[in-house]
Amino acid sequence: MISNLVLQDTINGIKNISKCDLAIVNLDGKIVASTDPDVTVSRNDVVSFAESQADFQEIRDNRYFKVYDDYQPEFIIIASGDDNTVMVGKLAALQIQNLLVAYKEHFDKDNFIRNLLLDNLLLVDIYNRAKRLHIATDVKRVVYILESEQSKDYSTLEAVKELFSQSKNDFITAVDEKSIIIIKELEDTDGPEELYKIAETIIEALDSGDHGSIHVSYGNAVSEIKEVSRSYKEARMALDVGKIFFEEHNIIAYSQLGIGRLIYQLPIPLCKMFIKEIFKDKSPDDFDDETLATINKFFENSLNVSETSRQLYIHRNTLVYRLDKLQKSTGLDIRVFDDAITFKIALMVVKYMKYMETLEY
Repeated sequence: MISNLVLQDTINGIKNISKCDLAIVNLDGKIVASTDPDVTVSRNDVVSFAESQADFQEIRDNRYFKVYDDYQPEFIIIASGDDNTVMVGKLAALQIQNLLVAYKEHFDKDNFIRNLLLDNLLLVDIYNRAKRLHIATDVKRVVYILESEQSKDYSTLEAVKELFSQSKNDFITAVDEKSIIIIKELEDTDGPEELYKIAETIIEALDSGDHGSIHVSYGNAVSEIKEVSRSYKEARMALDVGKIFFEEHNIIAYSQLGIGRLIYQLPIPLCKMFIKEIFKDKSPDDFDDETLATINKFFENSLNVSETSRQLYIHRNTLVYRLDKLQKSTGLDIRVFDDAITFKIALMVVKYMKYMETLEY
């Protein structure tokens, strides 16, 4: 519903132009907004006029006008002043009525978008409601999710809306208190680079404000409105998986998740069984910092012994000694591709399990 503040600002603007005092009352005679703080309203007069068939009536030197919403009276406007009050009152009623339509349409669109994202609509309802709300159904779109320390702060939401204010075909909404969702319309030629640049633009626009640390994730581009919910689910997964395996990145795309998105969907009991099979009674948590640093650097350099030893500032033989020691304790030689894959997945599974433990508390 339209706010009283908007109604007050509207009639204040009309009074500044026309010099006529205006009051907006509900059908029970309660004043909603008024340009005259001392105005008094007769409840009986309002109720009598509301129940009548007239759209306009003069009662005790005041002019009464009905404001309709879906052909039903919603408000009564009372105008007082000089001979122009009839014209001013009719203009005010028309303005308020148009505001009601605009706000209702905005609410309907926002409600539709939220239900679309959450898969709460039947396929036939998606296309019927999209047509009624004048939303294109066959354009290219992608869903972004923005999460920051101040995501639920009104200023962050307004900053995002301002950023995309030039495009009337983009939608900004939220389905929870933690994140802001952007459904961005794309050009047919937009590819991965353009999608990433949009995410960068969001980060840059909000970095200058007091919005805390910011993370942006996004799904794959889709060409049909019915597929928007899939892009949203992909963006949601990208945000969650990014916190586990890509915590150093503030932009993460679903297409970049790799094996991380598979691990994220594994049940915890299966993960524990896998780790026990690989490490027996040991756990990667038992490795000292030096060993973990060696393993990670070795993976970063694609199992290249020479490059890894150079970046760790150690002799090649020292690195070989560490890898031999790791092989004896785990039974895995990460210089061998198959063992390296197993070890890498095991480390990621442990990281995933640790993250899930933090959510339980």
